[in-house]
Amino acid sequence: MTETDAGVRGAPARGAWAKGPLRPLRRDGAGRGAGEFRHLGLVAALALLAVVGVVTEPDNFPTSGNLVGILALAATIGVITVGQTFVIIGGGIDLSVGSVMALASVWATTVATQSYGPAVMALCAILVGTGAGVVSGLLISYGRMVPFIATLAMLVSARGLAQRMSDRKTQLIRPENDAIESLSTTKVLGLPLVVYIFAAVAVAGWVLLNRTTFGRRTFAVGGNPEAARLAGIDVRRHTLLLYALSGFCCGVAAIIIMARTTTGSSTHGDLYELDAIAAVIIGGTLLTGGRGTVAGSILGVLVFTVITNLFILNGLQTSDQLIAKGVIIGIAVLLQRRGLRSPT
Repeated sequence: MTETDAGVRGAPARGAWAKGPLRPLRRDGAGRGAGEFRHLGLVAALALLAVVGVVTEPDNFPTSGNLVGILALAATIGVITVGQTFVIIGGGIDLSVGSVMALASVWATTVATQSYGPAVMALCAILVGTGAGVVSGLLISYGRMVPFIATLAMLVSARGLAQRMSDRKTQLIRPENDAIESLSTTKVLGLPLVVYIFAAVAVAGWVLLNRTTFGRRTFAVGGNPEAARLAGIDVRRHTLLLYALSGFCCGVAAIIIMARTTTGSSTHGDLYELDAIAAVIIGGTLLTGGRGTVAGSILGVLVFTVITNLFILNGLQTSDQLIAKGVIIGIAVLLQRRGLRSPT
């Protein structure tokens, strides 16, 4: 049975399994329309937040410096969110992204690594992040561990290893490796290079999800893993690749956070996993897998980043930010459940 026969490319599912309890894959016009409507809603939310910012902080919010700062702040969590989007669409979840990013930043800023120069530092961050993702993927796909448990274990282990390697101290990037810092200070058309890195990862993620066999298989595995297996997809190997991709994005995010802070620290990425998951949810990706978009996740990142910026400019407490994010997540999940109940 080929992928086309099984409906991976969007054709109605055929064969004996299509009439059974297995849920066939659906990527029809109604689904696309709902996604586009959600994207318009997120754009409208961003416009509303911009109005609030202009009204409450007319001297600070609409300035070019603040808007560039919002994009730079969104870059780190945005890159992580791209990887998280693939994992959740594929039917999993990755709770370790913040800790893996911290571990990658610490490993890349050790004295031994820095002695080889900025290129090796960047490569080290990417390899460490990808390696951690591979470990999680092996535990889940071949060890048959629940994704929540496996990535929770990686969360704790990666953070602990980062603390052990750095002795709980912040590691500064040496002056001779200032090429890493230049990613944040060098601007092209008014935007720092880290924003372009974020944009490149987002575009690459969109292309990978929507224009490649890998993306179609991701929807298939998340929508119905048994149907995907019957269609000839190696579900375990694909799951492993999804977590490796998430780890790769954590490595790239570690480079961005090192550029912005000029440090590697075991405290980097605290609660980033929650921010990434929240952005994915309000972007329209189903927690049960099988449906989602990179564009929606990026819009979700921008919404949360603008909210954070508004709270900071208005002098509100961090606890208020968390409450607002929690309310938004709750509303998004309720809307998802209502959408799933509605007839299609």
